[in-house]
Amino acid sequence: MTTNDTESWLRAYAPAPDAPIRLVCLPHAGGSASFWRPVATALSPKVDVVAVQYPGRQDRRHEPFVDDLHELARRVHDVLAALEDRPTALFGHSMGATLAFEVAQLMEPHRPAVHLFVSGRRAPSVQRDESMHLRDDDALLAEMRAMDGTDSALLQDEEIMRMALPVVRNDYRAAETYTWTPGEPLSCPVTALVGDDDPKAAVPEVEAWARHSSGPFAMEVVSGGHFALVDHSDRVLELVTGALEQS
Repeated sequence: MTTNDTESWLRAYAPAPDAPIRLVCLPHAGGSASFWRPVATALSPKVDVVAVQYPGRQDRRHEPFVDDLHELARRVHDVLAALEDRPTALFGHSMGATLAFEVAQLMEPHRPAVHLFVSGRRAPSVQRDESMHLRDDDALLAEMRAMDGTDSALLQDEEIMRMALPVVRNDYRAAETYTWTPGEPLSCPVTALVGDDDPKAAVPEVEAWARHSSGPFAMEVVSGGHFALVDHSDRVLELVTGALEQS
């Protein structure tokens, strides 16, 4: 793993080189590393926040997509394996939550994560029959607007939205074709966040995350939909800070 590999995959928007812990953040389907910029700014310098940039978007737009979460997890893990200077926690939203879990599984034998934060995503063991990635462009655009995870001005720009469709379709394919392989549970604490009106993650489906770790489990239910963590960012930051201080 070279410096260029690390710089390609990880974004540090508010570097905190003296922080005692690192928080690795993984974006949702169609998302990019910049989604986590406010978290990095808010937690620095106490926490060194780095966000993962998936291939095929923004400055990596010329690279091939990865449409398999197990493969994507292996690649992210290889990058993180080169960063062994401090304990590492993981925070993923939506598809990123499943990916964070898979990365944590790979970390477990040698250098376990100290905490796993998951948001807006059902537990890996809970399956849904979803096929949005097979729908036509108009259906996918409607889905993007319904989730409302994109800047409102961009949602009104048809050309920009259609330019984003290949990224979104790829990520939906990765999330919807993911299958969980049963195995030993994680050892780290897990904190789950969910909006009470999230169409992608019902509260009982999120509660099932408790089965995936032998460590403590906590769940926070807030008002809102799939991107409720944005609307309740102060509360989310409070939960993350408290949990990492214990770690």
